[in-house]
Amino acid sequence: MLLFYCNSGIIPPSPQEYPILGLDLLRLLVQNRIAELELLSASALENPCIKHAVELEQSFMEGAYNRVSSAKQTVPHETYVYFMDLLAKTVRDEIAGCSEKAYDYFSINEAKQILMFSSDQELSEYVREEHPEWEIKNGCVFFQKGKETAPCKEIPSLQLIKQTLSYARELERIV
Repeated sequence: MLLFYCNSGIIPPSPQEYPILGLDLLRLLVQNRIAELELLSASALENPCIKHAVELEQSFMEGAYNRVSSAKQTVPHETYVYFMDLLAKTVRDEIAGCSEKAYDYFSINEAKQILMFSSDQELSEYVREEHPEWEIKNGCVFFQKGKETAPCKEIPSLQLIKQTLSYARELERIV
């Protein structure tokens, strides 16, 4: 989509060009893919529809998920609301993935707050539908039943250092 608008020149620009490009950027962000911002002109980046998507991507990449979730109130075009709901789910899934790696469990209140749910019921439905390996019991959400930890492999640091130095010497000889 983005390539068509940036390289076309065949047809005159559409008045819906920037809202459509912004939607395409949001679609990429919802899929947790890096958007193709380098293809956009400086003037396109100043358009409110594009600027909104760019700011959302920056907030998402910074981990400022609260800014992403609150951006639904400031959408520049009514068609963006649908993608903002999907983006909220993407943010929630990203937070859940990080949380289960960093913690063994949360209290239900902590899980509701971190995963941005307003009720225990919403949290329970999310766990049941999205993370059946999680378990809710005794007022806590346990992220994985019997969390298995794979043994860490030792990194052969001395071997890597020697190999890197060898490559550097070879490059020095070539130059």
